[in-house]
Amino acid sequence: MPYLEARDLVVEYATRHGAVRALDEASLTVDAGEVVGVVGESGSGKSTIGTALARLLPGNARIAGGDVRVDGVSLLEMGDDELRALRRDRLGFVFQDPIGTLDPTARIGRQLRWVLGKGTSDATLAAQLERVRLSDPERVLRAFPHQLSGGMAQRVSIALALAREPRAVIADEPTASLDASVRGEILELLVGRTREAGAALMLMSHDLRAVRRWCTRVAVVYGGRVVETAPAERLFAAPRHPYTRALLEAAPGAERPGERLRPIAGIPPVLRGEFGGCAFAARCACAVEACTAQRPPLARLDDDGAAQPDHEVLCHLATVATPPRKERVA
Repeated sequence: MPYLEARDLVVEYATRHGAVRALDEASLTVDAGEVVGVVGESGSGKSTIGTALARLLPGNARIAGGDVRVDGVSLLEMGDDELRALRRDRLGFVFQDPIGTLDPTARIGRQLRWVLGKGTSDATLAAQLERVRLSDPERVLRAFPHQLSGGMAQRVSIALALAREPRAVIADEPTASLDASVRGEILELLVGRTREAGAALMLMSHDLRAVRRWCTRVAVVYGGRVVETAPAERLFAAPRHPYTRALLEAAPGAERPGERLRPIAGIPPVLRGEFGGCAFAARCACAVEACTAQRPPLARLDDDGAAQPDHEVLCHLATVATPPRKERVA
């Protein structure tokens, strides 16, 4: 049984221009001990999946369909006290902005005591910081958040997230606001600590190279749907969904000298309700008539198109080894 699970999840945001559908029957699972990377363009729905899995959606959002489950229990059926206990004891969160995550008016030691209990000794607090490789924990405990560098603050955030040994951690772009020199260290620390604890880790990121290195499985999100999931190496070596291929072709880092990156033409859709076809059809160089009229079926495939239970693709052309490309005007 997966520890974190979104089942056909529909989430809508109320705006002054009407409801916007951020998730359109998105499904995703994360097992205990698994590191799942969630990738996609900005606005694809990655962060909404993460916040929905803990029922931390903002006030203008509502779950309009589907379900979210933690350890097999639906969060939609939980009362406020149960939810608070779940978030406190079984879920950890690491967000983009470490300084913004911490309380600016309280010293780090005090914030750790809020998590571990008022009677926690200074030695225990220092040990928590040593576990996230902070070399001078006594000084950090006395510091306010603004007195820390971005990398130090994110290490403190990881210490706070893991202090109560949660069974799952949701990390939303945890290195986006950090210098490139410390991003690798922070991800190595986060992944290493969660694996030591046997916890599930859901990592939302734009950094495809980091996702390939650290994640065991990858979920690709587009237009509020999870369009492809597969073991990391298989997905990067042989992506089956046209959007996944386009995303990898547009990502920097793997190009050869003199080779140009291929940007994805067009812009992601803004959904106002249920969409019957494939949300990527208008930008897809392989689209056929069915793509705009019918919701794509879910296929489970391997690299040669044969049945493969751990590689799922939401595409009409999933069974075509190399779909025909059409020239499209940006």
